[in-house]
Amino acid sequence: MRILVVYPYIPFPVDRGTYQRTFHLLRALARDHEVDLLALSENGERMDQKEVFAGFCRRVEFVPFAHPPWPRLFPDRLLNPLPTTVRHWRVAGIGEAIRAFAAGQRYSLAHVCDIVMAQYFLDDTGGLPLAVDRSRVDLQFQLAQREAMSSGVRQAVLDWENLVKLRRFERRVARRAALEVVCGPDDESFIRERISRDVAVEVVTNGVDLDYFAPGSAPEPRAAAPTVLFCGAMDYTPNVDALRWFFGGIHEPLRQLVPDLRVLIVGKSPVAEVQACAQRPGVTVTGSVPDVRPYYRSAWMQIVPLRIGGGTRLKIPESMAMGTAVVSTTIGAQGLGLRHGEDVLLADTPGDFARETARALQDPALRSRLEQEGMRTVHARLSWPGLGRKLSDCYAKRFKA
Repeated sequence: MRILVVYPYIPFPVDRGTYQRTFHLLRALARDHEVDLLALSENGERMDQKEVFAGFCRRVEFVPFAHPPWPRLFPDRLLNPLPTTVRHWRVAGIGEAIRAFAAGQRYSLAHVCDIVMAQYFLDDTGGLPLAVDRSRVDLQFQLAQREAMSSGVRQAVLDWENLVKLRRFERRVARRAALEVVCGPDDESFIRERISRDVAVEVVTNGVDLDYFAPGSAPEPRAAAPTVLFCGAMDYTPNVDALRWFFGGIHEPLRQLVPDLRVLIVGKSPVAEVQACAQRPGVTVTGSVPDVRPYYRSAWMQIVPLRIGGGTRLKIPESMAMGTAVVSTTIGAQGLGLRHGEDVLLADTPGDFARETARALQDPALRSRLEQEGMRTVHARLSWPGLGRKLSDCYAKRFKA
């Protein structure tokens, strides 16, 4: 089967969570099918990575582009039917580049990442089936973000305006798509309840590269003092909000229970609010690091205090694969099918989160059980080759040439 893949970025090096998903699923599809990849390159970045993809794709093309400026509220924004978050990816020449790349080819389907790329196929009703891989369901994400974060009147109006348009746009994508691929059953339920009862949905969770994230790949010993890790892109709104919640009501009660606590915040592009966390006792903000695995191994636990859902969190399977226990909110672990007290600890209030974290830090036997069960879970059902095979088999059954 021949597949046209269109990505809004070049997912290599795999230094962001969404890049992990798109890169590994692409490579899995290319093992079983002929894949042609067209990817956008913001401001010409990563154009030198073509050989990586040429190693397993039949054809590869990168298209440099620049985002348009965010539109003014009136008349540019209010009078445009597209939600602003989608319009930000509407750039002259991209549609033409996709059509030129696909010209003369006989594809069984087009596989695109997220609705920002699906928009270039909405007016094409010529019969090419469209599969949309959702790193998150945009409407679900923005509703959760609005609920979790306070904003002024002007921002609340802008959020409401974008949500009204986004709801319509999500339904338009669902009518055009032959299949939507989502990260977890919560995403599927949201689509069914809020967007479309008719669109076909396949759940393919996020996973982990078990060869790379292996305990022996970073032989550093655990830190001498009880240490918790929070890992991720530190300019990403849900991660910033998670730290705000953690330091707003969890950190101090946890320090009362574990006085020698150390907190590691590891990830690229920390915004000013995240950088300021380093002023707190026992807190280190590293910024970007060349290899996150030593931090997974030195930490006693990973904390995932996320309040904004949509998609699933790669930091959890990575941590479990490295043999590091995890305490998370239910939202943070959604879609992964984890079990409280067996392969993860779950807590959804500040008091519970502090107590569950302290309990594991102070109980080596509990922590060891979480580590062992976590490794068993990722090896059994959260490896990228297995997840990629599931998607590949799904496509082979649904979209026969």
